[in-house]
Amino acid sequence: MDQLALTGAQRSHLRGLGHSLPDHVRVGKAGVTPAFLQEVQRLLCAHELVKLRFVGADREERATIGERIADEGRCVCVGAVGHTALFFRPHPDPAARRVRLPGAA
Repeated sequence: MDQLALTGAQRSHLRGLGHSLPDHVRVGKAGVTPAFLQEVQRLLCAHELVKLRFVGADREERATIGERIADEGRCVCVGAVGHTALFFRPHPDPAARRVRLPGAA
């Protein structure tokens, strides 16, 4: 999958949708394990927009973990505030997409 390019308006729209989402998964002391990445993949496929909570990680660790999740999860981080980050990947089948982006074809 090519790098997902989102406009500022699309990122803002996704962050707005993310406010009401529960924390789908938490990154704890074990960090980013293969099982954790598999769960993120499952959630992205099912929901497209996933909110993660970082537990016990400092600012630098959160940034590093977020980049790793985006890279290995083939998704994009649309926002990170404090101990929470929001990741997005559209469903590969356009008919099955649950999240509609403004300005998208």
